[in-house]
Amino acid sequence: MPLLVNLHHVEANNLRLVGELAVKELELEQVDELIHAGQPLQYDLETQKLADAILVQGRLQITLDCECVRCLKSFKYNLELNHWARHLPLKGEDKVLVASDCVDLTPYVREDILLELPRHPLCKPECSGLLRKATNQKKKNGGRATEEVSSAWAELNKLKL
Repeated sequence: MPLLVNLHHVEANNLRLVGELAVKELELEQVDELIHAGQPLQYDLETQKLADAILVQGRLQITLDCECVRCLKSFKYNLELNHWARHLPLKGEDKVLVASDCVDLTPYVREDILLELPRHPLCKPECSGLLRKATNQKKKNGGRATEEVSSAWAELNKLKL
């Protein structure tokens, strides 16, 4: 069920909305191959009727299943919008669609969630990525770690142009 605000309920008093919104409603299932939303969005919002608009503000939170772009390890990413706010005009060129005296907040929530998704999800900021393949030197030294590691840059340095 979408996140709806009934305008008649907001006219008299501010309205508080607390609950969960299914991922299917937000259409976040196929957003990115490294980011998957498997749990519902939790919201705690307060709506207020203004002269020709409604103001919605509060907190949004969703836990995402991500894969690290460097090491491909799966991890959970907690996305929180603690001071989320939207000014939705009821008149004019940019007015919101009102159907049966209700305004659907779902597309606005979805848009702001999409804007806050991590561009390059990392399991931790200092993630060094996949382990590099050690050279045969390490095996010859009885397993002692040497810092010689084959890399594409080392191979490029051998080129004589």
